[in-house]
Amino acid sequence: MRADARKNRDHVLAVAGAAITEQGVDVSLRDIARRADVGLATLLRHFPTREALLEALLHTSFDDLTARAGALETSNSPEDALVSWLRDCVAWTTEYRGVTVLMAAAIDDSDSALHASCVTLRAAGARLLARAQDAGAARTDIDGTDLFALIAALAWLGDQPALAPRADRLFDVVASAILTSA
Repeated sequence: MRADARKNRDHVLAVAGAAITEQGVDVSLRDIARRADVGLATLLRHFPTREALLEALLHTSFDDLTARAGALETSNSPEDALVSWLRDCVAWTTEYRGVTVLMAAAIDDSDSALHASCVTLRAAGARLLARAQDAGAARTDIDGTDLFALIAALAWLGDQPALAPRADRLFDVVASAILTSA
């Protein structure tokens, strides 16, 4: 990719990130293009679908959360690793309003641009959960899919103005329900 094209692409991603943080994942692609001072055709040339734009924008975050799970796996107790990673995931998904709906749908849609990243992220959480379960620190009647759903549910709470003040307390309630030692 030419340097000027890379610069335009990176600028569009930065603008899209700000727009999604402000307005959620349903922000108009036309609005993103206008804010980025590029034509809609230019935006669509780089990102032919909303999911392609989101995948490019979120890919680094998915990779970071997956790497964080790996680091926690070796550096923390199983229960601390699981809860810390769960908290990080919920905080991240709350940052991009509405992304949990897309992530939940992408898990089951192998044609989705977000599918591979979501599956990898879910697998990272499942490894942390299995480690905690093997140590006797977490319930054994839940799996990685349940954990992924709990992240979505907890992030949804943060997106609701009337419930957001309760989100941290409810996170603690859910985390203690997952852990057997809590």
